[in-house]
Amino acid sequence: MSVGPPTLTHLIARERSQMAPTTTTGHDPTTDPHAQARQWFEAEPLWFKRAVFYEIHIRGFFDADGDGSGDVRGLTEKLDYLQWLGIDCIWLLPFYRSPLRDGGYDIADFTAVHPDYGNVDDVHELIEAAHARRIRVIADLVMNHTSNDHPWFQESRSGGRGPENPKRDWYVWSDTVHRYEDARIIFIDTETSNWTWDETAGAYYWHRFFSHQPDLNYDNPEVQDAMLEVLHFWLDLGLDGFRLDAVPYLYEREGTICENLHETHAYLKRVRQEIDSKYPDRVLLAEANQWPADVVEYFGEGDECHMAFHFPVMPRMFMAIRREEAVPIYEILEGTPTIPDSCQWGLFLRNHDELTLEMVTDEERDYMYAEYAKDPRMKLNLGIRRRLAPLLDNGRDEIELLHAIMFSLPGSPVLYYGDEIAMGDNVFLGDRDGVRTPMQWTGDRNGGFSRADFAQLYAPPLMDPVYGFQAVNVEAQLRTATSQLRWLHRFISLRKEHPVFGFGTYEPIEPSNPRIFAHLRRFEDDLVLCVHNVARSAQAVELDLSAYEGRYPVELFGRSRFPRIGELPYLLTLGPRGFFWFQLVEGDEKDDE
Repeated sequence: MSVGPPTLTHLIARERSQMAPTTTTGHDPTTDPHAQARQWFEAEPLWFKRAVFYEIHIRGFFDADGDGSGDVRGLTEKLDYLQWLGIDCIWLLPFYRSPLRDGGYDIADFTAVHPDYGNVDDVHELIEAAHARRIRVIADLVMNHTSNDHPWFQESRSGGRGPENPKRDWYVWSDTVHRYEDARIIFIDTETSNWTWDETAGAYYWHRFFSHQPDLNYDNPEVQDAMLEVLHFWLDLGLDGFRLDAVPYLYEREGTICENLHETHAYLKRVRQEIDSKYPDRVLLAEANQWPADVVEYFGEGDECHMAFHFPVMPRMFMAIRREEAVPIYEILEGTPTIPDSCQWGLFLRNHDELTLEMVTDEERDYMYAEYAKDPRMKLNLGIRRRLAPLLDNGRDEIELLHAIMFSLPGSPVLYYGDEIAMGDNVFLGDRDGVRTPMQWTGDRNGGFSRADFAQLYAPPLMDPVYGFQAVNVEAQLRTATSQLRWLHRFISLRKEHPVFGFGTYEPIEPSNPRIFAHLRRFEDDLVLCVHNVARSAQAVELDLSAYEGRYPVELFGRSRFPRIGELPYLLTLGPRGFFWFQLVEGDEKDDE
């Protein structure tokens, strides 16, 4: 009897069977796996500093019930794949009940799950299954606003202004638009004002984003308490933390830009205190698209958010490889303040939003548009709505180089679903939907994403000859030893072998060649030298490593030892878009014999 080629399920099962056992020394394997996992989690309070995060749009990941939309049960079925890949923490985009005018960021019920995704029990089962595999789960929580369909807003707008309407003050109302006029409009493509008139309420309501997303009024203590109750609900269910969406905008004050206000930080300190006292191993990740000097405030003294995204470093990585000079990366890191030892930056190349260009100069923005968004449909707000592979013209060398730079920087890397296989995008879909298309699992119908009829799918899978699911999918790359997926799997494993990347200091090295980005990471006795060539041609560089005379650079991938470091500048040659990671180890004279 002939045996056909292995299926995706068989491939993943075979890969997992070759992995190390999940039980750890000192743990009784007969105990309940969920309790054991939680015990293991609590033993690592700073787990997020070494973690590799993986962002998932549930609707686009895997459809378990065949209705054309991804769901929580579908994600649960794919946890073995994520465990094999080496993911430590899943970040879920909003899965709450919502009219989905903004991809779920317009929440209509904070403690209910959108019916397309499943129910609360499904989420609980997902968390338990992930924990059994030593994978944590965090979720987006939109603290700043709700959907205008939320019962809180409906009561606020329809019950009059007097004491008979206790919800009126849960949102920001005004009789005039001439308030908070120094605040910028964020979605300049669609909104002309931060105020929208509501006929039923007979007043204007305040919104920093879309007009269907009214801002909550955090000057009302009841709103503060209500959001804490939402946190408790999901943390009690087992969630490992939250990405706090749009936190810079919680409060409004006249004469300010209504961002990064003192009151916002005071409330976040209260949230952190609540988390630490009852859920000590959980994490808060701030989404604050600001300059590093402003973002660092969201760490407080180690008493606000555990993590925050480093937005400005991302576009400068793309700028560096297109300009073929490392200056943009050096400059933004030089301007990044020191953060508390218990905190961590979140680093990413791409995510569910546009490649934001808010934190660049006008000249830099024009340059990025000219280089990466030649088609006007690729632009959105102040950004570029493209996935990683199309941005880099599907260049394998460029994709690997950018991952190497991101993984080497101080911070925890955040991967976006599908980028590990170089998925493409669909610029013909509206808003940000072009980068939220179905995950491509196999070359079968609908890319293995769903058994539904094509017309039922929430969005069409990619079918172009370069990025379509028949050309790019998980199953095919698992069968290919040299695929990008295989490479990234090995790369994640390598990074995990060296705690220096999570805990170490960052020391830039001034190279003799401006096309080289080089730096040292140091943690305890571990010293790693990272050298990256951002040029599309081979380059030579001399590095002043005289402070480490007598040490030997050992290349981390092949464990190859390079010549001994002496007093003179150390010469390296790198291929186009090439990089080296070296561990600098002690040696003695007889090693040269």
